[in-house]
Amino acid sequence: MDKIPILRMGAFLLVTIQVDLYDRLALNLEADLVKMVNKTNAKGVLIDISAVSIVDSFMGRIIGNIASMSKILDAETVVVGMQPAVAITLIELGLPLKGVHTALDMEKGMNMLKSMIDSNEEDTDEDQTDYDLIAE
Repeated sequence: MDKIPILRMGAFLLVTIQVDLYDRLALNLEADLVKMVNKTNAKGVLIDISAVSIVDSFMGRIIGNIASMSKILDAETVVVGMQPAVAITLIELGLPLKGVHTALDMEKGMNMLKSMIDSNEEDTDEDQTDYDLIAE
């Protein structure tokens, strides 16, 4: 059975999709990725789809599901390398991909993840500080 590799880079997981995703492979990726987010306590997921030239509604839903499940596990999702035809198709299919952030390339995607993680940590620190003040 085919598998798409999931690489760990510090607090992030990196997935580079280099093949056309058929339904079973997409479902396996979804399950494997969510398990890895949980297992590694990853704070971000970067999905590179630059090699994907065609997307259907099922694949769009899988990407949205990955983002939603990752968010529940406290990880942000950024999709990079989306080709214009893929973006057009997703919009025409009416798939807004809620919770999915996008960037043009991996470098910008990693920077986006880092800034989101830093922002979340600041929010957590502020929440903790407020709690500490109330508890005193």
